[in-house]
Formats: sequence, structure tokens, C-alpha cells
Amino acid sequence: MGPRMTELVRTDVLTRRYVMGENVLSALDGVSLSFEQGEIAAIVGRSGSGKSTLLQLLGGLDRPTSGNVLVRGRRLAECSEDELALYRRSEVGFIFQFFNLVPSRTALQNVELPLVLAGVPKSERIARADALLERVGLKGRREHRPNQLSGGEQQRVAIARALVHDPPLLLADEPTGNLDSRTATEILDLLRTLTGKTILVVTHDRALADSFARRTVELRDGKVVADERR
Repeated sequence: MGPRMTELVRTDVLTRRYVMGENVLSALDGVSLSFEQGEIAAIVGRSGSGKSTLLQLLGGLDRPTSGNVLVRGRRLAECSEDELALYRRSEVGFIFQFFNLVPSRTALQNVELPLVLAGVPKSERIARADALLERVGLKGRREHRPNQLSGGEQQRVAIARALVHDPPLLLADEPTGNLDSRTATEILDLLRTLTGKTILVVTHDRALADSFARRTVELRDGKVVADERR
């Protein structure tokens, strides 16, 4: 038998509703899931199925209407805004479809930006950012700005930035949605090399999910309709 995995994050009957005029939109409806440390999973479903809402709640970007998100046993709903900000900064790395890089900053400056905000000394910032750019295959692009990089290179910078605090949890919302199929495969291959991280990737592409992750969770109308391990 292999080593026993440790639960990193869990949702208990997680619900998120939005009031829109006289209507109530149920984005998530009683979702209970558990993800282990080091697990790579894909979350799939059509637009409006609740995928991105789930990621926002796991990342501490939003609060549930009811239910709980537990990270290493800690209930995020009981955290203050300052505690949630610290959680987002130190324990979660976010990767987005449109990269969200600062156009006026170089690749190195984009990667080190979270460390600037955290007050890390300049020499340490540069050393960590350089090491991560090399890790994602961009050693020779440190002084390039986003408009001088391809889409795949910009996403590699974004991944390096997400890793700069060495978080245990990576949340990727359609990280290949703005890339061609070959580049998308390269980005997913890169994510697979990040052993030890719990990586949750949201995508509407079931075939891509199945090629990337050994576990696929399918959402429909805010509910889990399938949870398959291969």
C-alpha cells in the first residue's frame, strides 16, 4: 500500500445563492466534496453549472450562503476579512483564463509582485521569481513585458506568480481557455509537474479534463452529478 493521503480541503453541503431582483439564483446547491493533499482534479460542467462559484468559495474570494469550506480543518466562514486575505495570499495560488498580468511590468516583476505586497526584501524577491521563471521554462524572458510574450508564455508567468508563496492549493479557472490546443497541452503538462500541490482545474472541456486529471467532478445546476476516479 502507498502512503495515506491527507485531506487538504473539504466542502460540507456548500450552498451559494444570489438574489437578483425578485429571483433567487442557486449557483451551488448542497455540494460536498473532499480533496487530498497532492491531488489533481478537474471540475467540469457547462456554463452556469457552478464551477467558477465553487472555485471562488474554495479560494476565499466569496462566502457561502450556507455550508462550510474547511481547509486543513479550518472553517473559512469563521475567518475575518483580514484572515481571509492572509489565506488567499499564503495558501492559495490563482490561475485565470486571461492571465491577469500587469501590462507595464516585466515577467520578473509580475512574478515578484505578491512578494512586494507581502514586504519581502528585494534580493529574496528576485531570487524566488528568477527560480520560478526558470522552473516554468522562461529563464530567458524575465525582462519581457506581457505584450512581448505569447499566450502560452503569459500563462507560464501567471503560473510562476501563483507559485511564488509556495501555496498548497492551486485553483485554475479555465487556464487553457484562451490557448490553442498544443499550447493548452503544454500548460497542463506543466501543471502536472507540480507534485505535492492540490490542483483543481475548472474547464468546460470534458475530453481535456479526462486527459489531464485522474479525477473528474461534474457539476450541473449547482449540484455534483458525477465524481469519477480513474
